[in-house]
Amino acid sequence: MADLTTVFAGIKSPNPFWLASAPPTDKAYNVERAYEAGWGGVVWKTLGEDPAAVNVSSRYSAHYDGNGNVSGFNNIELITDRSLEVNLREIEAVKKSWPEQALIVSLMVPCEEHAWKTIVREVEKTGADGLELNFGCPHGMPERGMGAAVGQVPEYVEQVARWCKMYSTLPVIVKLTPNITDIRFAARAANAGGADAVSLINTINSITSIDLDQMAARPIVDGKSTHGGYCGPAVKPIALNMVAEIARDPETASLPISGIGGISNWRDAAEFISLGCGNVQVCTAAMIHGFRIVKEMKDGLSHWMDSKGYNTIADFQGAAVPNTTDWKYLNINYKVVAEIDQEKCIGCGRCFISCEDTSHQAIAITAQNNGTNKLEIIEEECVGCNLCEITCPVDDCITMVKRDVEKPYLNWTQDPRNPHREAS
Repeated sequence: MADLTTVFAGIKSPNPFWLASAPPTDKAYNVERAYEAGWGGVVWKTLGEDPAAVNVSSRYSAHYDGNGNVSGFNNIELITDRSLEVNLREIEAVKKSWPEQALIVSLMVPCEEHAWKTIVREVEKTGADGLELNFGCPHGMPERGMGAAVGQVPEYVEQVARWCKMYSTLPVIVKLTPNITDIRFAARAANAGGADAVSLINTINSITSIDLDQMAARPIVDGKSTHGGYCGPAVKPIALNMVAEIARDPETASLPISGIGGISNWRDAAEFISLGCGNVQVCTAAMIHGFRIVKEMKDGLSHWMDSKGYNTIADFQGAAVPNTTDWKYLNINYKVVAEIDQEKCIGCGRCFISCEDTSHQAIAITAQNNGTNKLEIIEEECVGCNLCEITCPVDDCITMVKRDVEKPYLNWTQDPRNPHREAS
């Protein structure tokens, strides 16, 4: 079997699956159950100064797909509402009992040097393996000058990272907010501040739905609501893009990345790792399915690695980064067209409707004597957009097939039609 052991920012863990800082990591009871289930590491729910935060009721809402499954999860919960002393005592006890598992502590205090100096030194006494600086919480805490209020200002990110490196010997991971125009600026700031790694993405500002009877957004607190933090499978595409932006930025390409955002199975994890992540953090999937989901993740990733000949995580880490580029460098002369497997086609016509109404009218439909439809691609009209393949309900019925084009590689920077093309 493949070796799933990882060393991330100097922190060793038996596998790349960590629980993200969230309700599932709020106390020793949960964390020990997670370790028993097989999680390689845990990021303890964010600690702050005493008095502890005060949470509201209710706190969660969700966005569902057409089958009733949770595709997006929203929460308005704040950082831990348990005292700092209790949390620190439990962290120390858990680490002593589980020395092989990674234990990282998430932190959020006011943007003042003394506050950070005090708390990082207290955490270091517990024997924890590292610190994660929560610069991403999008609700409640930013109103107090913390969370995303810090993460959205690169100068603050750099400053706090530098304080933590100054007053602690533990690895420092900076958790980045996605509620920002360009994720690279915050990552560069974390790097400049001496951070050992970054983790992303934190949750996205969201309102999942409106209760049309109460005329209030969910979750509802005494008739009122607010925006919360959005996570779950729906945010995965956004997270992958932001991870890729950091991984291929020359200023941060060597900065270790912990991938977060909609990771629900081994394939999601493999995708994040292929874009440069050294490990992944999971929250929503564990909240919906329980801690034992990690067994499927570990087994699936290990079997896939075996099938590909990858012995370690490092063997494919970052493999997709060189193939991720700016649009202007894509080959304009490359051509694919759709192809329908007539033996698999059920004649439903979904591809025809989508292409005819909203695309390039590249599919012909013919009624057959037996009452079925025959769908055929009009190749000269097909632009290879993939829409028919996406809408087809039958696996591998419609595929995109490369056509040989006797034209050399040409991108937009070289195209004569581009008035600003680069000199050859």
